[in-house]
Amino acid sequence: MEVQAEAKWVRTAPRKVRLVAMTLRGLPVAEALSACQFMTKGAARDVAKVIRSAQANAENNFNLAKDDLVVKDIRVQAGPMLKRGRPRAMGRYFSIFKRTSHITAVVEDRPGVVRRRPAPLPRAVQPASRAAIPAAPPAAPVRKPAEEPTTSEGVTEETTKKKAPKKAPAKATSKKDEPKKDTKEKKSK
Repeated sequence: MEVQAEAKWVRTAPRKVRLVAMTLRGLPVAEALSACQFMTKGAARDVAKVIRSAQANAENNFNLAKDDLVVKDIRVQAGPMLKRGRPRAMGRYFSIFKRTSHITAVVEDRPGVVRRRPAPLPRAVQPASRAAIPAAPPAAPVRKPAEEPTTSEGVTEETTKKKAPKKAPAKATSKKDEPKKDTKEKKSK
């Protein structure tokens, strides 16, 4: 048996409400309400109200069990538009349409046949725990290239001489570095 509920003049654009309604068709009422609770869309609140109302109508008016109810259809129709406007540049009028919706939810009694959402796709096999994964061996220390051995027998002049630090090349002086000279002479009276 089909039972319906309707909410009229809901101040939400029909296009936004239809996005929510499409995802809830065919779900059991309990699942549809929990899905509405976790949706980020603002219209989900209005749709949930209508579904709850249809569920209450089925329970109270037709003595149907709420566990057997399934959302058969949710229809969203455009309601009247409130036309407003604002002034814009150069004295022009800018139209603002505040749209409304009429939401109709139809629930149906299907005893024993509760269709669940399809199972999600299988995921890749994950390791049991991260602790079971062996840790990578520590990195070996970086070795410096081998130097010639310094023994008393193999001492050469090259190894005993200390290298003198390199001198920086002398800078060429330019006119910019020289102090300015006074070219003006004091005038005598």
